[in-house]
Amino acid sequence: MSVGLVGAGNISGTHARAAAAAGLTIAGVWGGNPDKSHALAERHGTAVFPTLEALLAHPPVSWVMIGSPSGLHAGHAAAAARAGKHVLVEKPLDIATSRIDRLIDEVDRAGVTLGVFFQDRLKPAILDIKQRIDAGEIGTPLLATGEVTWFRPREYYSSSRWRGTWALDGGGALMNQGIHTVDLMLYLLGPVTRVTGVIATRYHAIEAEDTATALLEFANGAQGTIDATTAAAPGSPRRVRITGTAGSLLFEDAATTAVVADVENHQRIVEDFVAAIREGRRPACDARDGRRSVAVVEAVYRSARERRPVDLANP
Repeated sequence: MSVGLVGAGNISGTHARAAAAAGLTIAGVWGGNPDKSHALAERHGTAVFPTLEALLAHPPVSWVMIGSPSGLHAGHAAAAARAGKHVLVEKPLDIATSRIDRLIDEVDRAGVTLGVFFQDRLKPAILDIKQRIDAGEIGTPLLATGEVTWFRPREYYSSSRWRGTWALDGGGALMNQGIHTVDLMLYLLGPVTRVTGVIATRYHAIEAEDTATALLEFANGAQGTIDATTAAAPGSPRRVRITGTAGSLLFEDAATTAVVADVENHQRIVEDFVAAIREGRRPACDARDGRRSVAVVEAVYRSARERRPVDLANP
């Protein structure tokens, strides 16, 4: 199955390497930056297309991976769905649940498969923790804590036209970096029904927050907290701890940089997605599942703005 790349930035490079590692053919690239598009295409021996529509009309392209700025994800994915292409989208699925809902309608009408790059879900350590929680090994879940205390240099934002902006990044440390951990907590413990959030911009010269804290109330009665920042030099490993009446489980991820050196986890998502298409099943994270983490982050931002707890209408 040949894949097209939508976007040509850092994460699209990761997508391309993951696809190559999975033995797939990259049939073409389209991105908003022509120089980056040509560089990425040259590295992988493929063609550059002048428009998204041209890429989607290229016959060998049976599906696409989307790595454009977050605020463009739903629009690009919808275009792919209308062209009859399956689509695997970089997290977050988009930055607004209203746009995600329209995308889900497009995907349903087109009858194509949509997945989201939440690669942590397929890590062996997370699969083990999920199985042990579901088996009741830690008893009744009580608490969930997520820590994303990372550092990004000021150039990380200043060199980008979209990072840290509300319009294209949808937020800062929580929507971009922290959303992986939000998704993990939802994956492990189920839906969140209420959030209380505080955000601040303490170090970076960006529109959105570089520091966020949220209290999460889960439908199963568990309580959770998540801390996310990109201002904590030199950065610490990400941690998720689930505590229950009979024990606790800890996940720790040492990676703290913006550059993905090892694409093994992304490769797992690519391989699962291809298998999902062939088997007619849901991928590891589909559109409706991918919506949940965005809804939680939206609610945290609303809570921070309005200085009150916010209930999630459709957890």
